[in-house]
Amino acid sequence: VQLQASGGGLVQAGGSLRLSCAASERTFSTYTKGWFRQAPGKEREFVAAINWSGGTTYYADSVKGRFTISRDIAKNTVYLQMNSLKPDDTTVYYCAADRNRLHSRDSNLYDYWGQGTQVTVSS
Repeated sequence: VQLQASGGGLVQAGGSLRLSCAASERTFSTYTKGWFRQAPGKEREFVAAINWSGGTTYYADSVKGRFTISRDIAKNTVYLQMNSLKPDDTTVYYCAADRNRLHSRDSNLYDYWGQGTQVTVSS
């Protein structure tokens, strides 16, 4: 499965962005899907995940209440709506898919990764 992330950009603090991650194969719909972020020199950090049915979502405490993960089965795409953005949210964001549906926050358990999209929040 190939994942293509998009939607990053430059936004002022308090603004919003929506990231998209389109998958190449329909089996993507059966996987747990996640978003992670990684700053230079730091470990990859869990942001959000959604289970295969879309009925359960998980968030890092740092983004809870500001970010929303969702998926569109017809478009084979997962989204990350980011509101009330802060300068600390500045980094590269990656989408990922876990074919074993472990619902994990551990990036090592995800099988497929997108290429990353840069989000920059100015103060």
